[in-house]
Amino acid sequence: MSRRDSYQTRARCSSPPFSPPPHQLPFPTVTKTKSSDRFKMDALFDAINVRDLLSTSDLRDPTAPLSAPDLRLLITRLESHSLQIKSKVKSYILAHHSDFSSLFSLCNDAVSRTDQINQCLLDLLALVSDSPIDGEIREIVEELSGKMKEAREKREILELVRIIVGISERLGGIKEGVKNGRLRLAAVDIRDLKKVLRIGDEEEREPVVYGLLRKEWLDCFEEIQEMLVKFVENAVQFEPDSSIVRVKYRLSVDGIAGVVDLHSVLDSMEVIGILDYGFAKVADQMIKHVIIPVVKKGSSISSMEDLKDISKEMTEAILKILSTSNPMVHMINPMRSLPYLCSYWSVLIIALTFPFSPISKVDVDGEIIYSRIIQVINFFCKCICFENPSWIRCFGRLTWPRISELVISNFLSKKPIDEIECEFLFQAVPEDASKLAGFQKIIKDTNEFETALKEMAFISASDSTDQKLSNFAENVELHFASRKKIEILAKARNLLLQCDFAIPQEYTRKGHPMKNSGTAVNYYEHVVDLLFLSERCLVSKAATQLMDLVHQTLKDICLSSPRVALEFYHAARDAILLYEAVVPVKLERQLDGVNQVAVLMHNDCFYLSQEILGLAFEYRSDFPISIKENAVFVDLAPPFQVMAEEILQRQIQLVISNLKEAIDGADGFQNTHQAQQFESAKFSIDQVVFILEKVHIIWEPLLLPSTYKKSLCMVLESVFSRITKDILLLDDMAAEETLQLQRLIHLMLESISSLMESLSTVIQKERPGEYHTSLVDDLIPSLRKIRKVAGKFSVYQSKLLDMPLKSITTAWQSGELISIGFTMLEQEANKSDTLSVTRSHQSCPTNLPSASEARGIYVFGKRFHQSNIYRLPSAKRMPMEDRKRWPVSN
Repeated sequence: MSRRDSYQTRARCSSPPFSPPPHQLPFPTVTKTKSSDRFKMDALFDAINVRDLLSTSDLRDPTAPLSAPDLRLLITRLESHSLQIKSKVKSYILAHHSDFSSLFSLCNDAVSRTDQINQCLLDLLALVSDSPIDGEIREIVEELSGKMKEAREKREILELVRIIVGISERLGGIKEGVKNGRLRLAAVDIRDLKKVLRIGDEEEREPVVYGLLRKEWLDCFEEIQEMLVKFVENAVQFEPDSSIVRVKYRLSVDGIAGVVDLHSVLDSMEVIGILDYGFAKVADQMIKHVIIPVVKKGSSISSMEDLKDISKEMTEAILKILSTSNPMVHMINPMRSLPYLCSYWSVLIIALTFPFSPISKVDVDGEIIYSRIIQVINFFCKCICFENPSWIRCFGRLTWPRISELVISNFLSKKPIDEIECEFLFQAVPEDASKLAGFQKIIKDTNEFETALKEMAFISASDSTDQKLSNFAENVELHFASRKKIEILAKARNLLLQCDFAIPQEYTRKGHPMKNSGTAVNYYEHVVDLLFLSERCLVSKAATQLMDLVHQTLKDICLSSPRVALEFYHAARDAILLYEAVVPVKLERQLDGVNQVAVLMHNDCFYLSQEILGLAFEYRSDFPISIKENAVFVDLAPPFQVMAEEILQRQIQLVISNLKEAIDGADGFQNTHQAQQFESAKFSIDQVVFILEKVHIIWEPLLLPSTYKKSLCMVLESVFSRITKDILLLDDMAAEETLQLQRLIHLMLESISSLMESLSTVIQKERPGEYHTSLVDDLIPSLRKIRKVAGKFSVYQSKLLDMPLKSITTAWQSGELISIGFTMLEQEANKSDTLSVTRSHQSCPTNLPSASEARGIYVFGKRFHQSNIYRLPSAKRMPMEDRKRWPVSN
């Protein structure tokens, strides 16, 4: 007997009698209690109220103690109630005896069945524990699982091997198909195997055989790709020397059996996804050898044959471009014999004639150019792409960006440099703002051109990026304005950089037209009128040309649309600002010296500031409304005014610095009675005169009279005040020294007489009815001082250097010296000097100046000795015999 049979026998023998499971046992039936009995029982337990059992019902205070009689009464009544309850319970049980019996019987049966189940479980556990059947079952299940897993793995391996063998056979079939010319089938297999081998989706941990299969697939892909590209190169041939584009439809290459048609080649390329790659070289050659000549050479096409008859019988199509001075298009019948073009009978020939003549230029409008490009594209779409929309779209993606760029750069916007290029290349975008309205025809032709290309599927109908030409044409105003702005700024920059700021020889001091004729005539083209002054000045050629350019730009604003006007407005402002940016850098070296260029730049800045202030008044009323509200030029004027003033002040300071350096060489004009010191002082005076004369020659012809007067007075004041100060600070001068100083002053004043004359002329022209020599003295306060020192002033014949103390005192008290310009500030120059009071001081007037006034006199360089009260030479430097010759009288 087997183990399983013995186990079953023991189970049957030891199992208890069959009894239903506990959940199938019948539930005992209990008789329902009457509702009236239940209510009685509830009333029995709910009706007992201890307070009701007491005799005293008024027990408001629950904390009040009960008396002994009340407690006894309560006990008695509780016992009575207890007996009543017991009696009622007993009667209730007796009344429901059968119900309680059934309930107790059911409970007893449930307990006994529970004991039976417990015994069965104990027997089962004993049986299991005696024989370990569960372990045997587990071993059997594990063994079965292992066998099944092994069988499944073997099946999977066999399936994998079958797949690998199938893939390998298909890869071999691809190579064989390529050799036999079955390109379409080979391409389909390549595409399918790409998905099977998950090309491009490799995992790190995968069988090595996958990598080997992928490598073999890549080899097949590269082989078929190279083969297809070679077919396309053989199919579409560009012959630049003969200006021919030849398309062959029956193709053969080495290593391929039979003849393959071009359509199958392109179809195969599309299947494996290399159509872009295959068309790339064709597109590049098309742009280079066909589109560029069409766009740049202005070629003309008289007609073109309908290409809708291309069929399988067609073996070749030829596009021939003929360069001739007499344009004619020869439409050759495909059935005619053309041995000079091809060796086939079934040939389609399209001849495009390009008139090429270096001498003549051809005016071509947009419609003709666009029609020629469409004809070329139509040839490629029908003869190469076979009117397949996806192929045409692919070819368009490769060629359209470059075609559109060529049209924009060579037709819509660019002006050619080569003389042999046609005028239409720069006539598309107007050169004049007034001709922008004529560009509407170009916009219309451009839209029609793109619409035709969309119908051919050459460009996308939904992609806005393919509408580059129409977008450019519709925004021609902005392109025109942008180009004009660049041209304006380039022209402004060039004229500023090219101007040499040279002044013609005829406009020198000797040949100055204002000096010779007395009036500001148009002797020189760059003598300009100032808007807000009744004067004229000379400016550079750059300034006049710059303002001419600005005026022309503002006139164009008045004729332009708001968008163009805004660009022109900014161009005009930027052109003006270019002067401020370019010229100071260009003339940086010249501005560091005293020369005509710096003065000319000052005039330029002043002239530009005047012109800028008048721009708004002159043109604002004619501006478009949007520009009229926002156009501002007045903010540009102050920087030029400041620049003009800075340049002028820089020139004045350079002159003053040079003059101070020259005067410093005189060493304070000390000891001029000595020959060497006199020559040194005379040389310094000569240098001063030379510098002043140079300034006179440079400034007078160029500066405005008012500016010339103001600047020259500042320079002369600095010279005279410095010389006067140095002379008045001298101490203990000898008589000969006094004479030499007076001589030097006379020499200087005589040498600059022409300069003073020019200054007087300017003042006389400004105030013809009020002119007086005192006006010059008012403008140059130190002039009176130096004349007084030298005795050259007509009103004061006495020389200050020869005046005795009494005369000086009288002149001080009378205010004469103060009226000449000697101020109390000059008293501080000699505070350390003290007055030497002598015994002969009694002969002087009693109204001597006070100590502070006396100090004001000592600033004139006097030191009075005890021997006399008159102005005497220094006793220290004079021999005794010479001292006796000096008279002492009142």
